[in-house]
Amino acid sequence: MTARLEAVCDVDRHEGIAPLTHAELITRIQGKHALIAMITDRVDRAVIEAGRDLRVIANVGVGFNNIDVAAARERGIVVTNTPDVLTGATADLTWALILGITRRIGEGERLIRRGEWKGWAFDQLLGMELRGRQLGIVGFGRIGRAVAERAVAFGMTVAHTGRDADAMPLDRLLSTSDVVSLHVPLRDDTRHLIDQPAFARMKRSAYLINTSRGPVVDEAALVWALKNRIIAGAALDVYEQEPQVHEGLLALDNVLLAPHLGSATIETRTAMADLAARNALAVLAGESPLTPV
Repeated sequence: MTARLEAVCDVDRHEGIAPLTHAELITRIQGKHALIAMITDRVDRAVIEAGRDLRVIANVGVGFNNIDVAAARERGIVVTNTPDVLTGATADLTWALILGITRRIGEGERLIRRGEWKGWAFDQLLGMELRGRQLGIVGFGRIGRAVAERAVAFGMTVAHTGRDADAMPLDRLLSTSDVVSLHVPLRDDTRHLIDQPAFARMKRSAYLINTSRGPVVDEAALVWALKNRIIAGAALDVYEQEPQVHEGLLALDNVLLAPHLGSATIETRTAMADLAARNALAVLAGESPLTPV
């Protein structure tokens, strides 16, 4: 990505692992014509107003809830994202979480690391088979559909929310599904979509999977549901206050935690960065962006 940009632009690249603070971003955006933003960058109205010369904000990610799109449009700034290129990797990670939590792999690894495994036992860490079970997919966009396609290999039936003729109401999906997987964008109407009443509707044998955005799930309600065995378990790749994780989740065995790895393959992250760069360069050249929001 950097080489592509440096061939035609002066590039101010942030070095370091920690993201820029909001104040640093406001300072460094001044005089810039393009911003390639990560999902950890809060590009709000203050940043946009400081970037008086901005023409494009290219987000490296399919979600763009970190950007005030309305404020950008008011200033005539193009906003882009990186759909499609991360669909397969995120769907694969979703299935890794489904298998990991239903077969209790995390619990087994911790048992070994603690030096407490005494050998094979007939009834040790018994999990749930997927064949013949219902997978409920909340949000049937690109990633949700890719997850559904993979369900065939595991012998699961699929139910999904949405606007098509085959869609199932959310309440019914929650009450009938053995695994519920979340794939909705973060908006006002999806924040805390899965709350305490939602958990109460689910089967006590059901598992929740979240690879969408953390605030879609009320984490306090999730801790309540897990502690009280309202649901059997949960596997999470995203969190309500990233990188902080609700302390109640850390002590529970019936939850599998991953550090936001949905698109984390070399191939996918390279493709995401490349697409963001091409979007930025297209706008700066007076051309249409490849993937506008």
